[in-house]
Amino acid sequence: MDIKLIAIDLDGTLLNSRKRLSDQNREALISCIRKGIHIVPCTGRTVDGIPAEVKDIPGIRYAITTNGAVVEDMKENVVIDTRLLSCDLALELLRFVDPYHVMYDPYIDRRGITEPRFMNHLSEFALTSELQELVRNTRDVCPNIIEFVENARKPVEKINLFFGDMEERAKLRAELEKRNDILVTSSIINNLEINAPDATKGDAIIRLSSHLGISPSQTMGIGDGENDFTMITKAGVGVVMKNGSKELMEAADYVTETNDEDGVASAIRKLVLEMEL
Repeated sequence: MDIKLIAIDLDGTLLNSRKRLSDQNREALISCIRKGIHIVPCTGRTVDGIPAEVKDIPGIRYAITTNGAVVEDMKENVVIDTRLLSCDLALELLRFVDPYHVMYDPYIDRRGITEPRFMNHLSEFALTSELQELVRNTRDVCPNIIEFVENARKPVEKINLFFGDMEERAKLRAELEKRNDILVTSSIINNLEINAPDATKGDAIIRLSSHLGISPSQTMGIGDGENDFTMITKAGVGVVMKNGSKELMEAADYVTETNDEDGVASAIRKLVLEMEL
């Protein structure tokens, strides 16, 4: 199997339940890099949200962030490709979701934007302690999100929504999915993520592989969540974690162990490293 690029989701995939990179997974990534294989974090997070223990591995250069909205060269600090929500569309969406009981944060220039009413009540929106720590490290607090976006006049990478009430989540998702100018996905049970229609992980893998002169058939995507579906189906080889959804497992070429059982390392050893022996 001639794999030249492996795109890997972070939460629920490369990182364990404690949001940490295991030694086994780290060693597997390093083994691939030594063989000239590109290891690409492919995440709903911004680049600032990629943990240093992943980002600082020598040889990890490219990243696909905010569900494919941004493809970037982290070494050169250059953005290769973007698929963003316009400022006006983002404002329309933020005003639409505001009446709901939902924590919302737009991502602008690699940072999430939030308000004290959200940051000071994270548990109200069903965020785990690990997720609360991530939010605190990757969000900038402002008095009013909508006013911030109005004044910034910049495009938005993604709008993230967290819910404490699943009925509220279902109701809002049904309304948002009536639109044809956005893409609505989810990465965990209590969130929704709003992107531009062509901001998907799968499309971003195709764009990055083209930039690097790699055939799509030489790519592998590893993930676990709904927002990983295009990555699993559009990469040359799609791998899903056992903790992933049934829909993803049915679409995948291979199902590996869970994220707490070093599933990424297991898949890489079986499908890439052992195949080259």
